[in-house]
Amino acid sequence: MKRRELLLLLGSAMITAPGVRAQQKAIPVIGYLSATAPGPSGPFLAAFRQGLSETGYIETQNVAIEYRWAEGLYDRLPKLAVDLVDRKVSVIVASSGTVTAQAAKNVTATIPIVFIGVGDPVAFGLVASLARPGGNLTGVSAMTTELMPKQIELLSELVPQAGVIALLVNPNNPATERIIEDVQEAAHIKALQLLILRAGTESEIDAAFATLLEMRAGALVVSPEPFFNSRREQLVALAAHHAIPAIYSSRQWAAAGGLISYASSATSIYYQAGILTGKILKGAKAADLPVEQPTKIELIVNLKTAEALGLTVPPSILARADEVIE
Repeated sequence: MKRRELLLLLGSAMITAPGVRAQQKAIPVIGYLSATAPGPSGPFLAAFRQGLSETGYIETQNVAIEYRWAEGLYDRLPKLAVDLVDRKVSVIVASSGTVTAQAAKNVTATIPIVFIGVGDPVAFGLVASLARPGGNLTGVSAMTTELMPKQIELLSELVPQAGVIALLVNPNNPATERIIEDVQEAAHIKALQLLILRAGTESEIDAAFATLLEMRAGALVVSPEPFFNSRREQLVALAAHHAIPAIYSSRQWAAAGGLISYASSATSIYYQAGILTGKILKGAKAADLPVEQPTKIELIVNLKTAEALGLTVPPSILARADEVIE
C-alpha cells in the first residue's frame, strides 16, 4: 500500500471511530432491592433471571444488575434505595413485598419500579388501580392477605384439637395490620382464639415462641414476611423443637422442614416480574402495564415433619396437595 493511501485510511478511521462509539449504547442497569439476604433468595433470583431472559436480556451479556440487600434490617432500605437512584439505574426491582416497594417509591417518582410480592398494592397506595397503575410502579401481587384465611382453614383441618392458634407477624412491616385483620376474621369464623405474636428481631422470635408455649397455642401461622424468610432455619427449628404444627407462606419453608405451606408460587411470581422488567427495558411504561396476579397457588405438605409431630395428615389435604415431601 502506498504511503499516501495509508495516511488517508488512517485519517478516515480517526474520523469515523468516535461516531461508531457514539452509536454504541451502554447496557441498561437493573437495581435489585431486597429486604432479605442473598442466600435465601437464590431460587427466586434464578426465576427472575429466567423471566428476564424470555424478553432477550441476559445478565452480564446485555444487562447488568446492581444488588442491594437489607438482610432483614428494614431501616437499611431507604439508604439502599437512594443508592440505586444515585447509580441512575434504568429500573428498580423491589422484591420482598410491601416494605421494599414503599422504600423505592419514596425515593423516586421517575425511575420505573417493578414490585414483587405485594399483597394489595392499591390499598397501600402504590398504584391507582391494578389495570392501570398510573405512576412509575407496576409489578406482581402475591395475594398474601387473600390466602391467609385459607391457611387458617387448612391448619384447623390438620390440627382440629387446637382451640388457640398463634399468628406470628413483624411489627415493622406496613402490611402487618391488614394481615392481622384478615386472620382474625378467619379465626372468628372457625370459632378459634387467635394469639398475636410480634417479632422484628432474632431474640424477639425466641420470646414469641416462649409466649406461644405459655398461652398453650396448639398451632402457628407464620405470616409472609421478608425478615422471617431470612430466619427460616431458626423458625423451622423452633417449631420442631417445641412440637408446634405451623403453616408457612412458600414452598421453601416446607422444603426446609416446615409442616405445610399454602401460598402463591414464589418462583412463578419472580419469573413474571422478570418478564415485566424486560418489557420496561424495551420501552414499555410502568403506568400502562397492569399489575399481574399470581398464576400458581401451591399447597405443599411435609409428611416427614407430620410424622415427627405425631400428626396424621387428612386424606382431603393430601388429595389437594401439589407436592408431598416424604
